[in-house]
Amino acid sequence: MRVFKFGGASVKDAAGIKNVYDVLQKVGYEDVLLVVSAMGKTTNALEIVIKNYFDKSAELNSSVQEVKKYHNQILMDLFEDDKNEVFAAVNTQFADLEYFLTHNKSPNYNFVYDQIVSYGELISTTILSHFMNFMGIKTQWMDVRNFIKTDANYRDAEVDWELTQKNIAKNVKRKILNITQGFLGSDENNFTTTLGREGSDYTAAIFAYCLNAESVTIWKDVPGVMNADPRYFENASLLNQISYREAIELAFYGATVIHPKTLQPLQKKEIPLYVKSFINPLLKGTSVSKGVDLEPYLPCFIVKRNQLLISLSSIDFSFIMEENISEIFALFHQFKIKVNLIQNSAISFSVCVEDKFDNFKALNAILSKKFKVEFDENVTLYTIRHFNDKAAQTVEENKVVLLKQVSRETMQVITKEV
Repeated sequence: MRVFKFGGASVKDAAGIKNVYDVLQKVGYEDVLLVVSAMGKTTNALEIVIKNYFDKSAELNSSVQEVKKYHNQILMDLFEDDKNEVFAAVNTQFADLEYFLTHNKSPNYNFVYDQIVSYGELISTTILSHFMNFMGIKTQWMDVRNFIKTDANYRDAEVDWELTQKNIAKNVKRKILNITQGFLGSDENNFTTTLGREGSDYTAAIFAYCLNAESVTIWKDVPGVMNADPRYFENASLLNQISYREAIELAFYGATVIHPKTLQPLQKKEIPLYVKSFINPLLKGTSVSKGVDLEPYLPCFIVKRNQLLISLSSIDFSFIMEENISEIFALFHQFKIKVNLIQNSAISFSVCVEDKFDNFKALNAILSKKFKVEFDENVTLYTIRHFNDKAAQTVEENKVVLLKQVSRETMQVITKEV
């Protein structure tokens, strides 16, 4: 089987849904499993619903209605007859969402987040499946929560591989177009879990691994994997081939084209991953597989914005040793703060971190009892794989460099705008 993943940008409107149909006509759809994200910016819109829910805001109902209105417009553009059963199917999904909002008793933010945000994927795949059937392609709509089983670590769940593999091997039909949701799973109590933001790529890799798939293709609005984000760098170039090892390195440093967890299961079974354009689906795109590290061999730039640079120093000028560092990292783990760069000297320790869950204030209160804490907010972390002098100059130009770290293959620079 082949596994295709279509992200939010590819299904953001009726034209996008029709384009998915056109892509499948060109590249084939027998023995294909589609993993599909929420439409457009639906996840962001549902995050506003969640915020209004916890704030007990009078805007809660109108924020739900906004999500409804957006999807209803897509339905009206796709289907001539509002008596089509897809309208009832989508209304049922929204009724379930509204039931949860009025009956939930859990105060756990992460639990509530996963239950609500999951409706983006459930609704998008419902619409896509009905449209494919309407256009004459028979589909099997699959609730991914019946297949991918996880622990109960909401918003960043770990996959139970043994159970997941059994479910997928037993229940995925072949010779038909299968459509399922990215990003989602469920725990042992059948509550919805999510695999981390951008986790739809990972979902595709999970299915590919369990099905011994021929390949995974991630369909994007770019021609493939570029050596730099064209929004930040002029003259970004297409990479034709990347090795698993190099792709894992790029993902580790934050390249957004491929989710960090996606590559490990594919590498284990040497399943190739293709990144292709849903605008020009017959172009070759980028292949990620066993082989040459990079083709062509170019510096690769990764940008992470809205980072936090924390510098800790000992109050009594004593050395910051392994014992202190292990304590600091235990706190980072406890507060779910992701470390992207480390640098230390005898009496100071600097880290560039991502505070995804807004926990730094609480962490700072604890660290300040033992260390002098200084920090810079909203810094940018540039990583250059296979750097050269020209590449380094590109990222340092007209910026204040707060910290630089260089190894054999990689340069990392933390900057603030002048």
